[in-house]
Amino acid sequence: MSMIIEGNTGKWEVVIGLEVHAQVSSNSKLFSGAPTTFGAETNHNVSLIDAAMPGMLPVINRYAVEQAVRTGLGMKSEINLYSVFDRKNYFYPDLPQGYQISQFLDPIVGKGIITLDMPDGSTRDIGVTRLHLEQDAGKSLHEHSPKHSFIDLNRSGIALMEIVSEPDLRSPEEAGLYLKKLRAILRYLGTCDGDMEKGSMRCDANVSVRRVGTTEFGTRCEIKNVNSVRFVQQAITYEAERQVEVLEAGGVIDQETRLFDTVKGETRTMRSKEDAHDYRYFPDPDLLPLRLEQSYVDQIAANLPELPDEKRARYVEQYGLSTYDASVIVSDKSSAMYFEAAVQGNDPKLTANWMTGELFGRLNKENIAIEDSPVPAGKFAELLQLISNDTISGKIAKTVLDKMFETGKDAAAIVKEEGLEQVTDTSAIETIIDQVLANNQDKVTEYRSGKDKLFGFFVGQTMKATGGKANPGVVNDLLKQKLDG
Repeated sequence: MSMIIEGNTGKWEVVIGLEVHAQVSSNSKLFSGAPTTFGAETNHNVSLIDAAMPGMLPVINRYAVEQAVRTGLGMKSEINLYSVFDRKNYFYPDLPQGYQISQFLDPIVGKGIITLDMPDGSTRDIGVTRLHLEQDAGKSLHEHSPKHSFIDLNRSGIALMEIVSEPDLRSPEEAGLYLKKLRAILRYLGTCDGDMEKGSMRCDANVSVRRVGTTEFGTRCEIKNVNSVRFVQQAITYEAERQVEVLEAGGVIDQETRLFDTVKGETRTMRSKEDAHDYRYFPDPDLLPLRLEQSYVDQIAANLPELPDEKRARYVEQYGLSTYDASVIVSDKSSAMYFEAAVQGNDPKLTANWMTGELFGRLNKENIAIEDSPVPAGKFAELLQLISNDTISGKIAKTVLDKMFETGKDAAAIVKEEGLEQVTDTSAIETIIDQVLANNQDKVTEYRSGKDKLFGFFVGQTMKATGGKANPGVVNDLLKQKLDG
C-alpha cells in the first residue's frame, strides 16, 4: 500500500514514522498526587510539584509505571527492567520547571511490533522502536487578551507514554491503520482512552521522501500535535507532495518541525528541528533509576486481557467468521463487547452480518458510538432471534430495526403492534400464489416456454400481495411446484 508520487523527474516513495503521545489512564499525575480529570476549572488540578515550587521533589506514580509495562506487553515489546528518567531541557512558557522529565537512553519499553490488518485481508508488521514515560506540559491560552498569554497548568505533569514507531509506514492509509490499531490496543488494555479530541492521544508524524528503488532515507520533517486520524492522513499527503515539489525544483528539504493547518489542509513551518544533543539530556538527580523485578512484569503479563489480534483469531476459529468481519468487530473494544453479548443464543454469522451491515450503517449515519446505541446488545439479540425462528423476514427486520432506533421499543413489541409476523401458513400462501398465477397467465406461458428469469417476477408479485410478510422460502418452494409441475 505504498504511496508513490509521480514527479516530472521520476517516482518518489513516502517514508513515515509516527510518534504517538498517549495519556496514561491514571487518577493522578506522573510525579504528583494532583488529579487528572478532564475539563476541570483552569489551574484547579495543580500541586506545588506541578507548579515547580522551590524544594518540591517528584515522586514516581507506581500505577503509571504499571500502565506503561502493560502497554509494552500489549505491543509484544521488550520490557526493560532498568530504566532512567532524564531531564530534557527546553523552554516552554507553560512548563514551569524549564525542563521536562522524560526518558532518553534507557526507556522503560524497548522494541515491539504492531500488526496492521490490511484491506485485502493480509497483515503487515510495523516495528515499534520504544515507549517511554514523560510528563506533559501545560497549556497557553491566547483568546482572553490581545496582548497577554494566560497559562493553564492542569495538564502540567500528566503522565504520557510516547510510543515511537520505526520508519516502516509507506502511505497515509497505513499510518491511519497503525493509529487505529494502536488506539484499539490501548483501549483493550485500559491504559489510555485514545480520545484524540480531548487530547489524550496526539500524533507527531515524521515524513520524508526518496526515489523509488533507493534505500537511503531523505531528510524528514516532523508534523507536530495532530489530533485526529483523518488529519494525520491529510497532513502526510500534503507534506509528501510538498517535499517532492521542492526536490524536483532543485531545492533541499530543511529538517524542521511543522504544524498542520486543518482549515487550509496544509503544513507550515513552526521551527527548525532540534537534534537530541540540543536538549542536553542528563539523568534527573531527583529520581533514582527505575529497577523492576521480572516477577512484577510476569504478574502484569498474566493478567492481560484478550487483545484484538487474539480475539480476531478466536472469532474466526470459534464462530466461523471471515477474517474481514472479525477484524471489523474487534477493531473497537466496545464493538467486540456488543458482539459477544448479542451472539449469545444466535447464529454467529447472522450476528456479524447484521452488526457490520445494518447496525453499523445506522450508527454511522447518525454519528453514534456503539456504546451509546439506542438498541442495546440484548434487544439486538432478540431481533436476530425473530429472524432465526422465521417470525419475521430479513426485509421486515430492517424496518423493525429502524423503529427500534426511533422508539427504543423491543423488536417483539413492534412486530406485534404492527402485525408484522411472517406468514408461514402454506395454505394461505398457496391461495395467494394461485391468484397471482391466474392474473398473469401470459407470463406463466412464457416462463414454461423457457424464460426462467420470470421466476423472480412471480416471487415479487406474491410478496407484494402479502405485504412482504410471506416466508420467502415457502413462497419459492410453492412457486416451483406450481410452475414446474
